[in-house]
Amino acid sequence: MELTGTAIQLLFAVLAITSLAATVWLWPNLSRRNRRAVAGRIGLLIGDQALTLIAIGLVVNSYFGFYGSWADLFGTDQSTAPIIAADSGVVAGQAGLIRVLGDRPVLVPKARAGRAVGRLEQVVISGARSGLSSPAYVYLPPQYFEKKHVNSRFPVIVALTGYPGDARNLITRMNIPGRMAKAILAHEVSPAVVVLMRPTVAPPRDTECADVPGGPQVETYFAEDLPEAMAGTFRVGTEAANWGILGSSTGGYCALKLGMRHPDAFSAVVSLSGYYHTLIDVTTGDLFGGSRRLREESDLMWRLAHLPAPPISVLVTSSRRGEADYKPTEKFLAAAKPPMQASSLILPSGGHNFATWNRELPQALPWLAQRLHSPDSA
Repeated sequence: MELTGTAIQLLFAVLAITSLAATVWLWPNLSRRNRRAVAGRIGLLIGDQALTLIAIGLVVNSYFGFYGSWADLFGTDQSTAPIIAADSGVVAGQAGLIRVLGDRPVLVPKARAGRAVGRLEQVVISGARSGLSSPAYVYLPPQYFEKKHVNSRFPVIVALTGYPGDARNLITRMNIPGRMAKAILAHEVSPAVVVLMRPTVAPPRDTECADVPGGPQVETYFAEDLPEAMAGTFRVGTEAANWGILGSSTGGYCALKLGMRHPDAFSAVVSLSGYYHTLIDVTTGDLFGGSRRLREESDLMWRLAHLPAPPISVLVTSSRRGEADYKPTEKFLAAAKPPMQASSLILPSGGHNFATWNRELPQALPWLAQRLHSPDSA
């Protein structure tokens, strides 16, 4: 059974209810004060609580998308993120760094009956410099396949989940391909390619999109490898003005950090409920090798106070009630200075969840797409 499937949720819900009923039925028989009866009562209570917690955990995980599979949960999901040896002979910028696993059309309800409004490709994207690979989805707009655009290149939006996340959440929970397709169909935005990923490219470790000394080079993967791999496979732009990045939670922090540290790669950023400094905990380990300089350079507030502001446009979102990042977001906006252009989308209330981000995306996604420049036809 799949970890996020309905069947396993129903199974454990039934088991929890059955266990509770069995406890009520058997309790009178275990009312004596001997070791066997006490052990029986303890066993029943532990069983009830374990099954109830598992049932609740499965529902919560399915809703928030923390883990997408059993392998993801237990940290054994190596098949979806294979490591490519540095001496494999892969040359930066060459085609073949993206392996297509499958594809399907993207449909929207109000499109003409039977008309696809783009295609969604399931891929694995490999990095020539970092040696990392990651599963992803690539949305190609309908114009990508039209004869009159056969030599056209398109701008790119990178969309990131939170940690640990699953790229499928960007499709099933946030419907980013469908939203983008509808916006293009309504002529609200110009056609763009969208790359849907999770920031966890070295699972199960949360690298906070950093180049870890002696460890995975995740920042290099997103800032250098990803644009080169995309340009080697798809007709996309190669200038920073053609690239934008969006993320939620950890993905929001990664998007902001990548944009601020690499304005040569990204020109526009959207951070949905993102934070402003690297989180260090048991999931991250030591990300900076004891280097104070590396830690400070990953602190976005420190960067605004001590380094020149990057020439990028950023949109940060939060909620006045319900989100812990509201006050830090206000401080970030106050500290922003030209040439960086900072905007905000602050809801009256909302939580750190998909429901809130889905309320923000109808404005945030077009905001990002409208700030990207379409490359000239090749």
